Amino acid sequence: MADPSNGFCPYIDIRIAGAASGPLSGLTFAAKDLYDIAGHVTGGSNPDWLATHPAAEKHAWAVETLLAAGATLTGKTITDELSLGLLGENAHYGTPENPRAADRVPGGSSSGSVSAVAGGHVDFALGSDTGGSVRIPAGFCGLYGMRTTHGRIPLDGVLKQAPSYDTVGWFARDADLFARVSAALLQGEIPAVPPARMVIAADAFEIADAAVQDALAPVVDTVAAAIGESATERVCPTGLDAWKAQQGVLQGREAWESFADWIDRTNPRFAYDVARNLAQRATITDAEVAAAKPVRAALIERIDELTRDGGVICMPTAPFPAPLAGRRLSKSGPDRDRIRQLTCIASASGAPQINLPLATVDGFPVGLSLLGAPGSDEMLAGFARLLASAGR
Repeated sequence: MADPSNGFCPYIDIRIAGAASGPLSGLTFAAKDLYDIAGHVTGGSNPDWLATHPAAEKHAWAVETLLAAGATLTGKTITDELSLGLLGENAHYGTPENPRAADRVPGGSSSGSVSAVAGGHVDFALGSDTGGSVRIPAGFCGLYGMRTTHGRIPLDGVLKQAPSYDTVGWFARDADLFARVSAALLQGEIPAVPPARMVIAADAFEIADAAVQDALAPVVDTVAAAIGESATERVCPTGLDAWKAQQGVLQGREAWESFADWIDRTNPRFAYDVARNLAQRATITDAEVAAAKPVRAALIERIDELTRDGGVICMPTAPFPAPLAGRRLSKSGPDRDRIRQLTCIASASGAPQINLPLATVDGFPVGLSLLGAPGSDEMLAGFARLLASAGR
């Protein structure tokens, strides 16, 4: 298919019609190149992974579920290599376009999926989120996107990075379609009810640029009014940098363990920053892992406290709009660190988080996120649709 936005994998040409009838009949979707498609190799957008793995024998659970709901798969999309990235740049296949800002990154690692949806090439798309890989692209490209509760949707047939963090996620341009896709994948009703209360995460907003804080302030007020009860609190008593650090250790160890044997056998080609990050993860010690585990446990307890009985946490999705593409590594590293201070909250707690594309800075999208208790996925999707239908 024609692909002016470079979102689709050039090494696979595929179209699979969905069921003749179903709730998503007549819609098209794409799947990130971590999802198995029967008869095709899942390449992870790395040429050596593609060359050293066999074709999948069956579709990933999420793909099969969407096909059964009537949607038609029209392609697989580029990801940061093996999902190891947050900005969306791929040294082997190029950077998918950000249709809302052509000279800026789309966000990763679900970069091709977000580009395909934002560019209007498909109605919706599957991504995955380990450390922010649906939330950040959704925020940078102005889409609805959700990281689901960890373990809520089967990861059968999905190339895994860090199993205790990996989740299924998806993108859509409007809240109603997003809710319809959510109903199919979550296999439940999407209620039209607001959360019980909202906690505005003061420390999360402090990480964001001043322009982002200003742009989101009226959106926060609107969402708070729709919920009816809100309060401002600091989410992390010890500082969000400590929460980011524990995830760097625990997710990093899991990611290294996922790929170490293959790396040893294959000596694959990686972009420099991916190779550097994997090499750093190889040096994580058992003592560092042991020290990080209680920090994650305390994080989980704190998020459970703030979100129990229907509460949500309100925060910026990303600290800034999409950065320019092709920047020096010395510039992009600090950006990733700031992003991870925000994304680690849902990733480490296993909680669902949805991006609401309701603001811009200088014409570039910036997102507001709502994070709910584990299992509140339907409520988040339903509230997003409720806000949109009310014109908020």
